[in-house]
Amino acid sequence: MRFNLSEIKELIETRRTIKPENYTERLVHKELIEDILDSARWAPNHGMTQPWFFKVYLGKGLEKLRQSVLEGAKNTELNPAKIEKFCFRLSKTSVAIAICHNRQSERIPKIEEVSAIACAVQNMHLMATAYGLGAFWSTGSLAYSEIYRNILGLVEGQECLGTFFMGYPGIDWPTSQRKPVEYYTSWNEGD
Repeated sequence: MRFNLSEIKELIETRRTIKPENYTERLVHKELIEDILDSARWAPNHGMTQPWFFKVYLGKGLEKLRQSVLEGAKNTELNPAKIEKFCFRLSKTSVAIAICHNRQSERIPKIEEVSAIACAVQNMHLMATAYGLGAFWSTGSLAYSEIYRNILGLVEGQECLGTFFMGYPGIDWPTSQRKPVEYYTSWNEGD
């Protein structure tokens, strides 16, 4: 074996979504963030388009983002309770990363680029778990809105696919169960 399979399997099986309201005030250092973002580039992507890019907010940048969202969402059809929750989460995290898509090639179907970005986020989630960090990929109407696109400074051919929050958990690491493989797999052995 090239790698310790039991450790890799344990890492995959213990990855959990931990939301910002469960983070402590301990700051995530920039070096960890950079290492986690570096893991994203190794995600599989058709045609090596590497269609992802990230906008990282920390320190005063988080407060600026929060204020921009509050101001931008006024008098819109966005759900005020969801905007308030998002902004509350910005106040409880030490880093928020806008997950962005930069359309690279019309010859590659968009779904393949978006799928590659999801793989990149999974790499980030696994690295965050390895560092003992909680992580949460928040999506929804704000993330996909023109308001958020403008706040992030996105241009034609770019879109936001959500915000990735990270922080040190102030709770016990959550546990979970999944359906066994036989519940979602069919086999065809040619018989």
